[in-house]
Amino acid sequence: MHSFWAVFKRELKSYFTTPIAYVFLVIFLFFSGYLTFKQGFFEMRQADMRAFFMNLPLLFVFMVPSAAMRLWAEERRVGSIELLFTLPITVTQAVLGKFFAAWLFLAMALALTFPMPITVCYLGNPDIGLIITGYVGSLLMAGGFLAIGCFFSVVSKNQVISFVLSVAACAVLVFAGRPTTLNYLSTFFPAGLVSAIENMSFQTHFESIQKGVLKFKDISYFVLLIVGWIAASTIILDERKTS
Repeated sequence: MHSFWAVFKRELKSYFTTPIAYVFLVIFLFFSGYLTFKQGFFEMRQADMRAFFMNLPLLFVFMVPSAAMRLWAEERRVGSIELLFTLPITVTQAVLGKFFAAWLFLAMALALTFPMPITVCYLGNPDIGLIITGYVGSLLMAGGFLAIGCFFSVVSKNQVISFVLSVAACAVLVFAGRPTTLNYLSTFFPAGLVSAIENMSFQTHFESIQKGVLKFKDISYFVLLIVGWIAASTIILDERKTS
């Protein structure tokens, strides 16, 4: 556990010792606000955060991979990964330490959007339960995107390649649940396969959570997704360490 915390604190600190964290936070907060109010927030004449949460999946497609691309690609590029694994630490501890540090950083980014719910509460009487479950779903979705980004950071030395692959994978999992995509696929595939593709999408489960009910199938989807991609990252790193 001591080794896990050492990696966790080292990784979290690395975000704020460089301009990376501040640039990320400024860009994220700008676009989260811009996209929300651009979608006719005031024209809706209803005090809620649907417009904010509706745009998060698309925003996360680009923002989360940008935070994840350096997790392992940078370690491999500068050669510090060999030094890391000479320390008394397991591969699993190292992967989890880095992952949870990045996830906490993303949680901080979400927390900094607090003016949004304050504004909504000032303008009307929103359902606080919907806002809370929306943020819970957003955090779970961020973890899912991050786990995918972590995997591609492991398999690539180049941060740009890691970013591009992560964006592509995340985009597929988001757009697979869009109505336009499903309607298009239904012209080629049977209904059962289209339904399976829909159930594999971030969009489907995130929208379900946004309705204010935390269903087991939605939470388990994100948990299994995170565990699966993190396990894959651990296996690849473990093979490279022993080879």
